[in-house]
Amino acid sequence: MTRTTSRAGDRRQPSAVAALDGLLHDGMTVAVGGFGLSGNPNDLIEAVRDSGVRDLTIVSNNMGVDGKGLGILLENDQVRRVLASYVGENKLFAQQYLDGALEVEFVPQGTLAERLRAGGAGIPAFYTPTGVGTPVAEGKPVDEIDGRRYVLERAIVADLSLVHARRADRFGNLVYRYTARNFNPVIATAGRVTVVEAEEITDEPIDPDVVVTPGIYTHRLVLARERVKDIEQRTVRPAQRTDQNTEQDTEQSTADATTAGGAA
Repeated sequence: MTRTTSRAGDRRQPSAVAALDGLLHDGMTVAVGGFGLSGNPNDLIEAVRDSGVRDLTIVSNNMGVDGKGLGILLENDQVRRVLASYVGENKLFAQQYLDGALEVEFVPQGTLAERLRAGGAGIPAFYTPTGVGTPVAEGKPVDEIDGRRYVLERAIVADLSLVHARRADRFGNLVYRYTARNFNPVIATAGRVTVVEAEEITDEPIDPDVVVTPGIYTHRLVLARERVKDIEQRTVRPAQRTDQNTEQDTEQSTADATTAGGAA
């Protein structure tokens, strides 16, 4: 891979397109961070869409929603196969699956996380009781250990990992924010090449005590564009006040007035 950085150890690239230059090809496996619409590497996903690569295998917790996140790759008919644990918010995904246009491997969420972690740690496979006796275990070795049955799950190593971080330094050390930390760290380690978009990139190194993903896993880094963060399920209701609230507010106001008068 050609290095395009200006200073030793500096992994920054001028744009998402530049960060993916020379890395994309038809039929590759791409692992993508995010949980729902939290922590999606949207700039990088859009650059993949614009590149026109096809027949992709996507590994991700979910496939976004219609028109957002990884949903834009489905709309562009660029995905052939998906490994995911939850896909219930994407109608196009469901339609393509039912029509036979999309191959899907459903993976229990914890198993998916561990398969990615194992891939990043160099562990080829592991045993888990999750899925034994269900379609998840079909076609996989099942063994009994200490009286309990376990299914053998293979690690996942992607050709390319796309990651979103809250903060990075120019060396590629990463810190995540809240829910965005859910899958991004394990996906960062599971790629043969890992490209990261970060909301903030600093020249100074991040304190090692707060680094979540060490820079050794980051190959290329780009500053994320500012954008409105999408909410997958926005649930709101009008504030409702009860008589009890009103009485409490009146009592508190009276008490505050008495205290103020005394202080004066």
